[in-house]
Amino acid sequence: MKTIRLIYPQWQGGDIVKWIPEVPNPDDASRGYYLGAHLLNFLAPQSGQKTLVVPVSTDISERKAADGVLDRDIIARQTKAALDILEIENPDKIVTLGGECSVSVAPFTYLADKYKGDVAVIWIDAHPDITLPGDAYTGYHAMAVTACMGLGDKKIVSELPAKIPPSKILFVGLRDWERDEIKKRQKEYGIKHLSPEDVSKNSDAIREWLKSCGASKVAIHFDMDVLDPNDIIAAVGVVPNGMKMAEAVRVINDIAKEKEIVGLTVAEAMPRTAIRIKNMLNELPLLK
Repeated sequence: MKTIRLIYPQWQGGDIVKWIPEVPNPDDASRGYYLGAHLLNFLAPQSGQKTLVVPVSTDISERKAADGVLDRDIIARQTKAALDILEIENPDKIVTLGGECSVSVAPFTYLADKYKGDVAVIWIDAHPDITLPGDAYTGYHAMAVTACMGLGDKKIVSELPAKIPPSKILFVGLRDWERDEIKKRQKEYGIKHLSPEDVSKNSDAIREWLKSCGASKVAIHFDMDVLDPNDIIAAVGVVPNGMKMAEAVRVINDIAKEKEIVGLTVAEAMPRTAIRIKNMLNELPLLK
């Protein structure tokens, strides 16, 4: 079984400057996900997995929306670049370190295609990420799950190798829909969810869902904003009453005991302090 580590520092899917006031330069805040992805790789265990980096532009000269998606054309190019890597490497399992939430779209749809639909998705996140082009928020990272379902921007979705049905998707840690229309949309799609409280003591509810999901393999998306800000602030989102770090680790390991894990994404790392330290170092003599 071939497992690769995919470093996917895509930041263009987020429009997040207003949520990171401690970083005064908006360009640095916008590109914080880029540093976050590489920092995750630096901190992660060196397992000997082949590591590949998706080429991601750092140009921020002109950010614009196309068909309701911010930086759509750039994201479409980078999605194709990620899929090209996967097609060449043909991995059996993928660890993805991002980058904002949309970094799961290419690897998860690749895995759904490779295993002929025998893949369920557990999306561990404070938000459901089921917005669509035309909604109030144009950031593609909030459209990641709908893209995995084959819904959304035609230019991006047409590149994806498979669609994941809502019956094979479970949200865990969900607590912030942001707008009533999103909660209504989740109900219309029929995607089930568990709150942080539902999984705080044990993973029994997840085990029950796994028994009924109709898949032998699982891809896990771990958005770091699912974590309780009283435990750690590691992402853009700081919605209270989230999962503790130990709870998230336990949930992921419990899933691995029940099903074969073929995909694991860690996403939305926003290293606020590291960005500030980097900017401080840029101002010191002999370091420039």
